[in-house]
Amino acid sequence: MRIFFLSALTLFGHTLLAQLEQDDDFLSIMETELKRELSEFSKAKQPPYFLSYRVSDTYSANVGSSFGSLVTSSTDRSRVLVADVKVGDYNFDSSHSMDNFDGFNVPFQMPRGRGFGMPVELPWDNRPEAIQFMLWQVTQGSYRQSLEMFKTLKNLQHTTTTSTIPINDFSREVAATHVDPPLPEFTRFYNEKEWTARIKKISTPFLNNPDLVDGDASLDAGTERKYFVSSEGTRIAQNRTYAHLTIRASIRADDGDVVGLHKSYFAFDPANLPTDEEILQDVSKMIEKLNLLRKAPLAEPYTGPAILYSHAAGVFFHEIFGHRVEGHRLKDNNDGQTFKGKIKEEVLPKSLSVIFDPTQAYFNGQALNGYYLYDDEGIKGQKVEVVKNGILKTFLMSRTPIENLSNSNGHGRAQAGAETVSRQSNLIIKNDKVVPMNELRKMLITECKKQKKKYGYLFMDVVGGFTTTERYMPNAFNIFPTEVFRIYVDGRPDELVRGVDLIGTPLAMFAEIAAADDKSEVFTGFCGAESGYIPVTAVSPSLFVKRIETQKKATSQVEKPILQKPAGN
Repeated sequence: MRIFFLSALTLFGHTLLAQLEQDDDFLSIMETELKRELSEFSKAKQPPYFLSYRVSDTYSANVGSSFGSLVTSSTDRSRVLVADVKVGDYNFDSSHSMDNFDGFNVPFQMPRGRGFGMPVELPWDNRPEAIQFMLWQVTQGSYRQSLEMFKTLKNLQHTTTTSTIPINDFSREVAATHVDPPLPEFTRFYNEKEWTARIKKISTPFLNNPDLVDGDASLDAGTERKYFVSSEGTRIAQNRTYAHLTIRASIRADDGDVVGLHKSYFAFDPANLPTDEEILQDVSKMIEKLNLLRKAPLAEPYTGPAILYSHAAGVFFHEIFGHRVEGHRLKDNNDGQTFKGKIKEEVLPKSLSVIFDPTQAYFNGQALNGYYLYDDEGIKGQKVEVVKNGILKTFLMSRTPIENLSNSNGHGRAQAGAETVSRQSNLIIKNDKVVPMNELRKMLITECKKQKKKYGYLFMDVVGGFTTTERYMPNAFNIFPTEVFRIYVDGRPDELVRGVDLIGTPLAMFAEIAAADDKSEVFTGFCGAESGYIPVTAVSPSLFVKRIETQKKATSQVEKPILQKPAGN
Protein backbone atom coordinates (compact mmCIF):
# COMPACT_ATOMS: atom_id res chain seq x y z
CA MET A 1 0.00 0.00 0.00
CA ARG A 2 2.92 2.29 0.58
CA ILE A 3 3.92 1.98 -3.07
CA PHE A 4 0.41 2.81 -4.27
CA PHE A 5 -0.16 5.73 -1.98
CA LEU A 6 3.12 7.40 -2.82
CA SER A 7 2.10 7.36 -6.47
CA ALA A 8 -1.43 8.38 -5.51
CA LEU A 9 -0.14 11.40 -3.65
CA THR A 10 1.51 12.60 -6.81
CA LEU A 11 -1.60 11.82 -8.82
CA PHE A 12 -3.93 13.72 -6.54
CA GLY A 13 -1.62 16.69 -6.05
CA HIS A 14 -1.01 16.29 -2.32
CA THR A 15 2.23 16.04 -0.40
CA LEU A 16 3.02 13.22 1.98
CA LEU A 17 4.00 15.62 4.75
CA ALA A 18 0.73 17.54 4.60
CA GLN A 19 -1.34 14.36 4.84
CA LEU A 20 0.69 12.88 7.66
CA GLU A 21 0.11 16.07 9.64
CA GLN A 22 -3.63 15.61 9.37
CA ASP A 23 -5.21 13.70 12.23
CA ASP A 24 -8.21 11.47 11.74
CA ASP A 25 -11.22 12.91 13.59
CA PHE A 26 -13.22 9.69 13.33
CA LEU A 27 -10.38 7.61 14.79
CA SER A 28 -10.10 10.04 17.70
CA ILE A 29 -13.85 9.81 18.39
CA MET A 30 -13.65 6.00 18.47
CA GLU A 31 -10.70 6.04 20.85
CA THR A 32 -12.32 8.58 23.16
CA GLU A 33 -15.51 6.55 23.47
CA LEU A 34 -13.62 3.28 23.94
CA LYS A 35 -11.68 4.78 26.84
CA ARG A 36 -14.89 6.11 28.37
CA GLU A 37 -16.57 2.71 28.05
CA LEU A 38 -13.61 1.00 29.74
CA SER A 39 -13.78 3.48 32.59
CA GLU A 40 -17.50 2.77 33.04
CA PHE A 41 -16.96 -1.00 32.84
CA SER A 42 -14.39 -0.81 35.64
CA LYS A 43 -17.32 -0.26 38.00
CA ALA A 44 -19.04 -3.49 36.91
CA LYS A 45 -18.87 -6.69 38.98
CA GLN A 46 -17.76 -8.71 35.93
CA PRO A 47 -16.22 -6.27 33.44
CA PRO A 48 -15.09 -7.38 29.97
CA TYR A 49 -11.39 -8.09 29.64
CA PHE A 50 -11.37 -7.12 25.95
CA LEU A 51 -13.26 -4.57 23.90
CA SER A 52 -12.70 -3.60 20.27
CA TYR A 53 -14.39 -1.54 17.58
CA ARG A 54 -13.91 -2.33 13.89
CA VAL A 55 -15.29 0.04 11.28
CA SER A 56 -15.22 -0.15 7.49
CA ASP A 57 -15.76 3.25 5.84
CA THR A 58 -16.37 2.60 2.15
CA TYR A 59 -17.10 4.51 -1.02
CA SER A 60 -17.96 2.27 -3.97
CA ALA A 61 -19.11 2.57 -7.55
CA ASN A 62 -20.42 0.17 -10.15
CA VAL A 63 -21.01 0.77 -13.84
CA GLY A 64 -22.13 -1.91 -16.28
CA SER A 65 -23.04 -2.16 -19.92
CA SER A 66 -24.53 -4.78 -22.20
CA PHE A 67 -23.96 -4.82 -25.96
CA GLY A 68 -22.74 -1.23 -25.83
CA SER A 69 -25.61 0.22 -23.77
CA LEU A 70 -25.54 1.33 -20.14
CA VAL A 71 -27.52 -1.02 -17.89
CA THR A 72 -26.38 -0.01 -14.41
CA SER A 73 -24.61 2.87 -12.75
CA SER A 74 -24.46 3.48 -9.02
CA THR A 75 -22.34 4.89 -6.21
CA ASP A 76 -22.66 4.06 -2.54
CA ARG A 77 -21.29 5.04 0.84
CA SER A 78 -21.33 2.96 4.01
CA ARG A 79 -19.72 3.09 7.43
CA VAL A 80 -20.21 -0.27 9.16
CA LEU A 81 -19.36 -0.95 12.80
CA VAL A 82 -18.90 -4.22 14.65
CA ALA A 83 -18.02 -4.37 18.35
CA ASP A 84 -16.37 -7.32 20.05
CA VAL A 85 -16.89 -7.57 23.82
CA LYS A 86 -15.27 -10.51 25.60
CA VAL A 87 -16.01 -11.46 29.22
CA GLY A 88 -13.72 -13.81 31.16
CA ASP A 89 -10.03 -13.98 30.37
CA TYR A 90 -7.70 -15.06 27.57
CA ASN A 91 -7.85 -18.69 28.75
CA PHE A 92 -11.64 -19.02 28.93
CA ASP A 93 -14.12 -16.43 27.75
CA SER A 94 -17.56 -15.83 26.28
CA SER A 95 -16.42 -17.00 22.83
CA HIS A 96 -15.52 -20.47 24.11
CA SER A 97 -16.51 -23.23 21.70
CA MET A 98 -19.19 -25.71 22.70
CA ASP A 99 -17.13 -28.36 20.92
CA ASN A 100 -14.79 -28.45 23.91
CA PHE A 101 -17.51 -29.96 26.10
CA ASP A 102 -18.30 -33.66 26.07
CA GLY A 103 -21.67 -34.56 24.57
CA PHE A 104 -23.95 -32.63 22.25
CA ASN A 105 -27.04 -32.12 24.41
CA VAL A 106 -27.28 -28.84 26.28
CA PRO A 107 -29.79 -29.08 29.17
CA PHE A 108 -31.06 -25.52 28.73
CA GLN A 109 -31.42 -22.89 26.06
CA MET A 110 -28.16 -21.18 25.13
CA PRO A 111 -28.01 -17.38 25.00
CA ARG A 112 -28.43 -15.83 21.59
CA GLY A 113 -25.08 -14.05 21.29
CA ARG A 114 -21.41 -14.31 22.18
CA GLY A 115 -20.62 -10.64 22.62
CA PHE A 116 -19.84 -10.02 18.97
CA GLY A 117 -22.31 -7.33 18.01
CA MET A 118 -24.46 -7.31 14.93
CA PRO A 119 -23.18 -4.90 12.25
CA VAL A 120 -24.49 -1.36 12.60
CA GLU A 121 -24.44 1.55 10.15
CA LEU A 122 -22.77 4.61 11.67
CA PRO A 123 -23.40 8.24 10.69
CA TRP A 124 -21.29 9.47 7.80
CA ASP A 125 -20.37 12.80 9.31
CA ASN A 126 -18.03 13.02 12.29
CA ARG A 127 -20.40 14.44 14.90
CA PRO A 128 -18.89 13.06 18.12
CA GLU A 129 -22.19 12.89 20.05
CA ALA A 130 -23.93 10.86 17.32
CA ILE A 131 -21.09 8.38 16.83
CA GLN A 132 -20.44 8.00 20.56
CA PHE A 133 -24.12 7.30 21.15
CA MET A 134 -24.10 4.48 18.58
CA LEU A 135 -20.90 3.00 20.02
CA TRP A 136 -22.36 3.12 23.52
CA GLN A 137 -25.61 1.51 22.43
CA VAL A 138 -23.89 -1.34 20.57
CA THR A 139 -21.36 -1.92 23.35
CA GLN A 140 -23.88 -2.34 26.14
CA GLY A 141 -25.99 -4.73 24.06
CA SER A 142 -22.95 -6.83 23.19
CA TYR A 143 -21.79 -6.83 26.79
CA ARG A 144 -25.11 -8.18 28.05
CA GLN A 145 -24.98 -11.03 25.52
CA SER A 146 -21.36 -11.76 26.32
CA LEU A 147 -21.92 -11.79 30.07
CA GLU A 148 -24.90 -14.13 29.77
CA MET A 149 -22.94 -16.45 27.50
CA PHE A 150 -19.95 -16.50 29.83
CA LYS A 151 -22.07 -17.46 32.83
CA THR A 152 -23.68 -20.27 30.85
CA LEU A 153 -20.34 -21.59 29.65
CA LYS A 154 -18.89 -21.52 33.16
CA ASN A 155 -21.83 -23.56 34.41
CA LEU A 156 -21.26 -26.10 31.66
CA GLN A 157 -17.58 -26.21 32.51
CA HIS A 158 -18.40 -27.12 36.11
CA THR A 159 -20.93 -29.84 35.20
CA THR A 160 -19.12 -31.54 32.30
CA THR A 161 -15.67 -32.90 31.65
CA THR A 162 -13.53 -32.29 28.63
CA SER A 163 -11.30 -34.85 26.97
CA THR A 164 -9.36 -32.33 24.88
CA ILE A 165 -6.12 -30.52 25.67
CA PRO A 166 -6.94 -27.08 27.14
CA ILE A 167 -6.49 -24.35 24.51
CA ASN A 168 -6.87 -20.65 25.18
CA ASP A 169 -9.88 -18.92 23.67
CA PHE A 170 -8.04 -15.75 22.64
CA SER A 171 -4.38 -15.07 21.97
CA ARG A 172 -2.23 -12.50 23.73
CA GLU A 173 -0.72 -10.14 21.17
CA VAL A 174 1.40 -6.97 21.14
CA ALA A 175 -0.62 -3.81 20.52
CA ALA A 176 -0.01 -2.10 17.17
CA THR A 177 -0.32 1.45 15.89
CA HIS A 178 -0.58 2.37 12.22
CA VAL A 179 -2.39 5.28 10.57
CA ASP A 180 -2.40 5.70 6.79
CA PRO A 181 -2.77 9.17 5.29
CA PRO A 182 -6.39 10.15 4.56
CA LEU A 183 -7.82 8.88 1.31
CA PRO A 184 -8.44 11.32 -1.56
CA GLU A 185 -11.93 12.46 -2.42
CA PHE A 186 -13.74 9.61 -4.18
CA THR A 187 -14.51 11.78 -7.21
CA ARG A 188 -10.77 12.15 -7.74
CA PHE A 189 -10.33 8.38 -7.58
CA TYR A 190 -13.28 7.46 -9.82
CA ASN A 191 -14.48 9.54 -12.77
CA GLU A 192 -18.07 8.42 -13.40
CA LYS A 193 -18.45 10.12 -16.78
CA GLU A 194 -15.19 8.74 -18.13
CA TRP A 195 -15.86 5.18 -17.01
CA THR A 196 -19.45 5.16 -18.23
CA ALA A 197 -18.18 5.94 -21.73
CA ARG A 198 -15.33 3.42 -21.51
CA ILE A 199 -17.47 0.53 -20.25
CA LYS A 200 -20.04 1.13 -23.00
CA LYS A 201 -17.24 1.19 -25.58
CA ILE A 202 -15.76 -2.08 -24.29
CA SER A 203 -19.01 -4.04 -24.62
CA THR A 204 -19.98 -2.60 -28.03
CA PRO A 205 -18.15 -5.24 -30.17
CA PHE A 206 -20.34 -7.95 -28.66
CA LEU A 207 -23.26 -6.34 -30.49
CA ASN A 208 -21.78 -7.29 -33.86
CA ASN A 209 -22.13 -11.04 -33.30
CA PRO A 210 -25.73 -12.24 -33.77
CA ASP A 211 -25.10 -15.57 -32.01
CA LEU A 212 -24.13 -14.11 -28.63
CA VAL A 213 -26.65 -14.43 -25.81
CA ASP A 214 -24.82 -12.04 -23.47
CA GLY A 215 -22.06 -9.50 -23.97
CA ASP A 216 -21.27 -7.43 -20.89
CA ALA A 217 -18.59 -5.24 -19.36
CA SER A 218 -18.55 -3.85 -15.83
CA LEU A 219 -16.33 -1.97 -13.41
CA ASP A 220 -16.42 -2.14 -9.61
CA ALA A 221 -14.23 0.48 -7.97
CA GLY A 222 -13.93 1.63 -4.41
CA THR A 223 -11.96 3.07 -1.53
CA GLU A 224 -12.12 1.65 1.95
CA ARG A 225 -10.66 3.04 5.16
CA LYS A 226 -10.58 0.34 7.81
CA TYR A 227 -10.43 1.30 11.48
CA PHE A 228 -9.61 -0.87 14.46
CA VAL A 229 -9.18 0.20 18.08
CA SER A 230 -9.04 -2.04 21.12
CA SER A 231 -8.71 -2.05 24.89
CA GLU A 232 -5.21 -3.51 24.45
CA GLY A 233 -4.06 -0.24 22.85
CA THR A 234 -4.17 -1.15 19.16
CA ARG A 235 -4.86 1.83 16.92
CA ILE A 236 -5.20 1.15 13.19
CA ALA A 237 -6.49 3.20 10.27
CA GLN A 238 -5.49 1.62 6.96
CA ASN A 239 -6.59 2.15 3.38
CA ARG A 240 -7.63 -0.25 0.67
CA THR A 241 -8.45 0.77 -2.89
CA TYR A 242 -9.53 -1.40 -5.77
CA ALA A 243 -10.67 -1.39 -9.38
CA HIS A 244 -12.04 -4.65 -10.79
CA LEU A 245 -13.05 -4.69 -14.46
CA THR A 246 -14.81 -7.69 -15.95
CA ILE A 247 -15.80 -8.71 -19.47
CA ARG A 248 -18.11 -11.67 -19.99
CA ALA A 249 -20.08 -13.12 -22.85
CA SER A 250 -21.96 -16.29 -23.72
CA ILE A 251 -23.14 -17.96 -26.89
CA ARG A 252 -25.79 -20.48 -27.84
CA ALA A 253 -24.17 -23.75 -28.94
CA ASP A 254 -25.60 -25.75 -31.82
CA ASP A 255 -27.45 -28.02 -29.37
CA GLY A 256 -28.99 -25.06 -27.52
CA ASP A 257 -26.62 -25.13 -24.53
CA VAL A 258 -25.35 -21.73 -23.39
CA VAL A 259 -21.57 -21.54 -22.89
CA GLY A 260 -19.73 -18.52 -21.57
CA LEU A 261 -16.30 -16.98 -21.10
CA HIS A 262 -15.08 -14.52 -18.52
CA LYS A 263 -12.01 -12.32 -18.10
CA SER A 264 -11.18 -9.86 -15.34
CA TYR A 265 -8.56 -7.20 -14.63
CA PHE A 266 -7.52 -5.87 -11.23
CA ALA A 267 -5.62 -2.77 -10.13
CA PHE A 268 -5.39 -0.62 -7.02
CA ASP A 269 -6.37 2.42 -9.09
CA PRO A 270 -8.74 2.60 -12.10
CA ALA A 271 -6.04 4.58 -13.91
CA ASN A 272 -3.77 1.50 -13.79
CA LEU A 273 -6.18 -0.84 -15.56
CA PRO A 274 -5.30 -1.87 -19.15
CA THR A 275 -6.08 0.56 -21.95
CA ASP A 276 -9.29 0.30 -23.96
CA GLU A 277 -7.27 -0.97 -26.92
CA GLU A 278 -5.81 -3.83 -24.87
CA ILE A 279 -9.19 -4.80 -23.45
CA LEU A 280 -10.87 -4.61 -26.86
CA GLN A 281 -8.26 -7.01 -28.20
CA ASP A 282 -9.28 -9.42 -25.44
CA VAL A 283 -12.95 -8.88 -26.35
CA SER A 284 -12.13 -9.83 -29.94
CA LYS A 285 -10.31 -12.97 -28.80
CA MET A 286 -13.23 -13.86 -26.52
CA ILE A 287 -15.68 -13.64 -29.42
CA GLU A 288 -13.43 -15.88 -31.54
CA LYS A 289 -13.25 -18.49 -28.75
CA LEU A 290 -17.00 -18.36 -28.20
CA ASN A 291 -17.61 -19.09 -31.88
CA LEU A 292 -15.33 -22.10 -31.55
CA LEU A 293 -17.09 -23.20 -28.36
CA ARG A 294 -20.45 -22.97 -30.16
CA LYS A 295 -19.42 -25.94 -32.31
CA ALA A 296 -17.21 -27.69 -29.75
CA PRO A 297 -18.20 -31.23 -28.71
CA LEU A 298 -19.75 -31.86 -25.33
CA ALA A 299 -17.29 -33.73 -23.10
CA GLU A 300 -18.10 -37.00 -21.36
CA PRO A 301 -17.11 -37.80 -17.75
CA TYR A 302 -13.40 -38.58 -17.58
CA THR A 303 -10.69 -39.80 -15.26
CA GLY A 304 -7.07 -39.62 -16.29
CA PRO A 305 -4.03 -37.32 -16.74
CA ALA A 306 -4.36 -33.56 -17.09
CA ILE A 307 -2.44 -30.29 -17.15
CA LEU A 308 -3.81 -27.44 -15.07
CA TYR A 309 -2.64 -24.20 -16.64
CA SER A 310 -1.55 -21.54 -14.13
CA HIS A 311 -4.95 -19.85 -13.64
CA ALA A 312 -6.69 -23.18 -13.15
CA ALA A 313 -3.90 -24.41 -10.86
CA GLY A 314 -4.23 -21.29 -8.67
CA VAL A 315 -7.95 -21.86 -8.13
CA PHE A 316 -7.25 -25.58 -7.62
CA PHE A 317 -4.82 -24.81 -4.76
CA HIS A 318 -7.09 -22.17 -3.26
CA GLU A 319 -10.02 -24.55 -3.06
CA ILE A 320 -8.54 -27.92 -2.22
CA PHE A 321 -5.57 -26.77 -0.12
CA GLY A 322 -6.00 -23.20 1.13
CA HIS A 323 -9.26 -23.68 3.01
CA ARG A 324 -7.86 -26.73 4.78
CA VAL A 325 -4.97 -24.80 6.35
CA GLU A 326 -7.18 -22.07 7.85
CA GLY A 327 -6.37 -22.66 11.50
CA HIS A 328 -9.75 -22.08 13.13
CA ARG A 329 -11.09 -25.20 11.40
CA LEU A 330 -8.87 -27.38 13.59
CA LYS A 331 -10.81 -26.17 16.61
CA ASP A 332 -14.16 -27.08 15.05
CA ASN A 333 -15.21 -30.67 15.64
CA ASN A 334 -17.68 -30.38 12.77
CA ASP A 335 -14.83 -29.80 10.30
CA GLY A 336 -13.09 -32.58 8.42
CA GLN A 337 -9.70 -31.31 9.73
CA THR A 338 -7.80 -32.73 6.76
CA PHE A 339 -4.35 -31.76 8.03
CA LYS A 340 -4.79 -32.05 11.81
CA GLY A 341 -1.77 -33.76 13.34
CA LYS A 342 0.17 -33.58 10.07
CA ILE A 343 2.67 -30.81 10.88
CA LYS A 344 6.18 -31.97 9.87
CA GLU A 345 4.63 -34.52 7.50
CA GLU A 346 4.87 -34.52 3.72
CA VAL A 347 1.56 -33.35 2.24
CA LEU A 348 2.70 -32.22 -1.24
CA PRO A 349 5.51 -33.11 -3.64
CA LYS A 350 8.94 -32.11 -2.27
CA SER A 351 9.44 -29.65 -5.11
CA LEU A 352 6.49 -27.49 -4.01
CA SER A 353 6.21 -24.86 -1.28
CA VAL A 354 3.06 -22.93 -0.38
CA ILE A 355 3.31 -19.37 0.93
CA PHE A 356 0.60 -16.95 2.03
CA ASP A 357 1.91 -13.39 1.93
CA PRO A 358 -0.50 -10.47 2.49
CA THR A 359 2.45 -8.05 2.52
CA GLN A 360 3.22 -8.60 -1.20
CA ALA A 361 1.43 -5.94 -3.25
CA TYR A 362 2.55 -6.99 -6.74
CA PHE A 363 3.67 -10.05 -8.68
CA ASN A 364 5.43 -9.36 -11.98
CA GLY A 365 3.77 -5.93 -12.06
CA GLN A 366 0.27 -7.27 -11.40
CA ALA A 367 -1.54 -5.90 -8.34
CA LEU A 368 -2.50 -8.58 -5.81
CA ASN A 369 -6.02 -8.48 -4.41
CA GLY A 370 -5.10 -10.24 -1.15
CA TYR A 371 -2.67 -7.50 -0.08
CA TYR A 372 -2.97 -5.76 3.29
CA LEU A 373 -0.71 -4.46 6.07
CA TYR A 374 -2.86 -5.36 9.09
CA ASP A 375 -5.59 -7.97 9.35
CA ASP A 376 -9.09 -7.36 10.69
CA GLU A 377 -8.01 -8.04 14.29
CA GLY A 378 -5.31 -5.35 14.18
CA ILE A 379 -2.46 -7.86 13.77
CA LYS A 380 0.35 -7.09 11.34
CA GLY A 381 0.12 -9.22 8.21
CA GLN A 382 2.90 -11.79 7.95
CA LYS A 383 4.43 -13.91 5.22
CA VAL A 384 3.65 -17.48 6.24
CA GLU A 385 5.36 -20.48 4.66
CA VAL A 386 2.69 -23.11 5.31
CA VAL A 387 4.42 -25.81 3.27
CA LYS A 388 8.17 -25.95 2.64
CA ASN A 389 9.48 -28.52 0.18
CA GLY A 390 6.32 -30.56 0.56
CA ILE A 391 6.38 -30.54 4.39
CA LEU A 392 3.50 -28.96 6.34
CA LYS A 393 4.97 -26.35 8.70
CA THR A 394 2.06 -24.40 10.15
CA PHE A 395 -1.46 -23.05 9.62
CA LEU A 396 -3.01 -19.68 8.86
CA MET A 397 -3.85 -18.15 12.24
CA SER A 398 -6.20 -15.52 13.60
CA ARG A 399 -6.40 -14.75 17.33
CA THR A 400 -8.17 -18.06 17.91
CA PRO A 401 -5.41 -20.40 19.19
CA ILE A 402 -5.24 -24.06 18.28
CA GLU A 403 -3.18 -26.90 19.67
CA ASN A 404 0.56 -26.03 19.49
CA LEU A 405 -0.15 -22.67 17.79
CA SER A 406 -1.04 -20.01 20.33
CA ASN A 407 -0.62 -16.78 18.36
CA SER A 408 -1.91 -15.05 15.24
CA ASN A 409 0.18 -14.72 12.09
CA GLY A 410 -1.95 -11.91 10.70
CA HIS A 411 -4.65 -13.87 8.87
CA GLY A 412 -7.77 -12.95 10.87
CA ARG A 413 -10.03 -11.59 8.13
CA ALA A 414 -13.66 -10.69 7.57
CA GLN A 415 -16.00 -8.84 5.27
CA ALA A 416 -17.28 -5.57 6.70
CA GLY A 417 -19.73 -6.40 9.49
CA ALA A 418 -18.76 -10.06 9.86
CA GLU A 419 -16.88 -11.88 12.63
CA THR A 420 -13.22 -12.62 11.91
CA VAL A 421 -11.79 -16.09 11.40
CA SER A 422 -8.53 -17.28 9.85
CA ARG A 423 -8.64 -16.84 6.08
CA GLN A 424 -6.35 -16.92 3.05
CA SER A 425 -4.56 -13.86 1.60
CA ASN A 426 -2.12 -14.01 -1.34
CA LEU A 427 -1.51 -17.72 -2.01
CA ILE A 428 1.81 -18.23 -3.80
CA ILE A 429 3.05 -21.60 -5.05
CA LYS A 430 6.84 -21.99 -5.38
CA ASN A 431 8.30 -24.77 -7.52
CA ASP A 432 11.94 -25.85 -7.14
CA LYS A 433 11.95 -28.47 -9.89
CA VAL A 434 10.96 -26.74 -13.12
CA VAL A 435 9.59 -28.76 -16.03
CA PRO A 436 8.91 -26.67 -19.17
CA MET A 437 5.41 -26.78 -20.61
CA ASN A 438 6.47 -28.79 -23.66
CA GLU A 439 7.87 -31.43 -21.30
CA LEU A 440 4.67 -31.40 -19.24
CA ARG A 441 2.80 -32.22 -22.44
CA LYS A 442 5.17 -35.13 -23.12
CA MET A 443 4.65 -36.40 -19.57
CA LEU A 444 0.90 -36.14 -20.10
CA ILE A 445 1.02 -38.21 -23.30
CA THR A 446 3.29 -40.81 -21.69
CA GLU A 447 0.91 -41.15 -18.75
CA CYS A 448 -2.09 -41.37 -21.08
CA LYS A 449 -0.47 -44.30 -22.87
CA LYS A 450 0.29 -45.94 -19.55
CA GLN A 451 -3.35 -45.56 -18.47
CA LYS A 452 -4.56 -46.54 -21.96
CA LYS A 453 -6.26 -43.19 -22.54
CA LYS A 454 -6.75 -41.73 -26.02
CA TYR A 455 -6.32 -38.21 -24.69
CA GLY A 456 -5.61 -36.11 -21.62
CA TYR A 457 -7.02 -32.74 -20.66
CA LEU A 458 -5.57 -29.24 -20.62
CA PHE A 459 -7.52 -26.86 -18.37
CA MET A 460 -6.58 -23.41 -19.68
CA ASP A 461 -8.88 -21.18 -17.66
CA VAL A 462 -11.52 -21.28 -14.94
CA VAL A 463 -14.09 -18.91 -13.51
CA GLY A 464 -13.96 -20.16 -9.90
CA GLY A 465 -14.94 -23.07 -7.72
CA PHE A 466 -16.03 -24.24 -4.28
CA THR A 467 -15.18 -26.84 -1.67
CA THR A 468 -16.69 -28.41 1.43
CA THR A 469 -14.68 -29.14 4.58
CA GLU A 470 -17.36 -30.31 7.05
CA ARG A 471 -16.99 -33.87 8.30
CA TYR A 472 -20.70 -34.60 7.89
CA MET A 473 -20.47 -33.84 4.17
CA PRO A 474 -18.20 -35.38 1.52
CA ASN A 475 -14.91 -33.42 1.59
CA ALA A 476 -14.95 -32.63 -2.11
CA PHE A 477 -14.21 -29.75 -4.44
CA ASN A 478 -15.70 -28.53 -7.70
CA ILE A 479 -13.85 -26.19 -10.07
CA PHE A 480 -15.58 -24.54 -13.02
CA PRO A 481 -13.38 -24.52 -16.14
CA THR A 482 -14.28 -22.25 -19.05
CA GLU A 483 -11.61 -23.23 -21.58
CA VAL A 484 -10.68 -26.92 -21.82
CA PHE A 485 -8.77 -28.85 -24.50
CA ARG A 486 -8.23 -32.51 -25.23
CA ILE A 487 -4.57 -33.39 -25.93
CA TYR A 488 -4.54 -36.49 -28.10
CA VAL A 489 -1.98 -39.25 -27.82
CA ASP A 490 -1.91 -39.83 -31.61
CA GLY A 491 -0.65 -36.30 -32.29
CA ARG A 492 -3.79 -34.76 -33.80
CA PRO A 493 -4.38 -31.05 -32.93
CA ASP A 494 -5.71 -30.14 -29.52
CA GLU A 495 -9.51 -30.13 -29.46
CA LEU A 496 -11.60 -27.53 -27.64
CA VAL A 497 -14.46 -29.11 -25.66
CA ARG A 498 -17.22 -27.79 -23.42
CA GLY A 499 -19.39 -28.89 -20.53
CA VAL A 500 -16.61 -29.96 -18.12
CA ASP A 501 -16.47 -29.60 -14.33
CA LEU A 502 -13.32 -30.62 -12.45
CA ILE A 503 -14.19 -32.56 -9.28
CA GLY A 504 -12.51 -34.70 -6.66
CA THR A 505 -11.40 -35.14 -3.06
CA PRO A 506 -8.34 -33.30 -1.73
CA LEU A 507 -6.02 -36.01 -0.39
CA ALA A 508 -6.48 -38.16 -3.47
CA MET A 509 -5.72 -35.17 -5.72
CA PHE A 510 -2.61 -34.06 -3.79
CA ALA A 511 -1.08 -37.50 -4.32
CA GLU A 512 -1.45 -37.16 -8.10
CA ILE A 513 0.52 -33.90 -8.58
CA ALA A 514 3.62 -34.93 -10.51
CA ALA A 515 5.33 -31.79 -11.89
CA ALA A 516 5.09 -28.03 -12.41
CA ASP A 517 6.55 -25.41 -14.74
CA ASP A 518 8.03 -21.99 -13.89
CA LYS A 519 5.56 -19.58 -15.51
CA SER A 520 3.34 -18.48 -12.64
CA GLU A 521 0.37 -16.25 -13.30
CA VAL A 522 -2.11 -14.37 -11.12
CA PHE A 523 -5.74 -15.34 -10.50
CA THR A 524 -7.73 -12.58 -8.79
CA GLY A 525 -10.85 -13.50 -6.88
CA PHE A 526 -13.17 -12.98 -3.93
CA CYS A 527 -13.56 -15.86 -1.52
CA GLY A 528 -16.77 -16.52 0.40
CA ALA A 529 -16.73 -18.43 3.70
CA GLU A 530 -17.81 -18.06 7.35
CA SER A 531 -16.62 -14.45 7.65
CA GLY A 532 -18.12 -13.29 4.36
CA TYR A 533 -16.46 -12.37 1.07
CA ILE A 534 -12.85 -11.25 1.19
CA PRO A 535 -10.38 -10.31 -1.58
CA VAL A 536 -7.82 -13.02 -2.39
CA THR A 537 -5.19 -13.88 -4.98
CA ALA A 538 -3.67 -17.16 -6.15
CA VAL A 539 -0.28 -17.27 -7.91
CA SER A 540 0.70 -20.65 -9.30
CA PRO A 541 2.69 -22.35 -12.04
CA SER A 542 1.03 -24.87 -14.33
CA LEU A 543 0.71 -28.40 -12.93
CA PHE A 544 0.80 -31.89 -14.40
CA VAL A 545 -1.56 -34.18 -12.50
CA LYS A 546 -1.53 -37.92 -13.17
CA ARG A 547 -5.20 -38.40 -12.51
CA ILE A 548 -8.12 -36.03 -12.33
CA GLU A 549 -11.85 -36.58 -12.50
CA THR A 550 -14.45 -34.60 -14.41
CA GLN A 551 -18.20 -34.61 -14.55
CA LYS A 552 -20.68 -33.07 -16.95
CA LYS A 553 -21.46 -29.44 -16.28
CA ALA A 554 -25.05 -28.43 -15.66
CA THR A 555 -26.53 -27.06 -18.86
CA SER A 556 -28.89 -24.20 -19.59
CA GLN A 557 -30.84 -24.29 -22.82
CA VAL A 558 -31.79 -21.35 -25.04
CA GLU A 559 -34.07 -21.97 -27.97
CA LYS A 560 -33.05 -20.88 -31.42
CA PRO A 561 -34.45 -17.39 -32.20
CA ILE A 562 -37.82 -17.41 -33.92
CA LEU A 563 -37.52 -13.90 -35.27
CA GLN A 564 -34.75 -12.35 -37.32
CA LYS A 565 -32.43 -10.06 -35.37
CA PRO A 566 -33.13 -6.34 -36.05
CA ALA A 567 -31.27 -4.89 -39.03
CA GLY A 568 -28.32 -2.62 -38.39
CA ASN A 569 -27.22 -4.46 -35.25
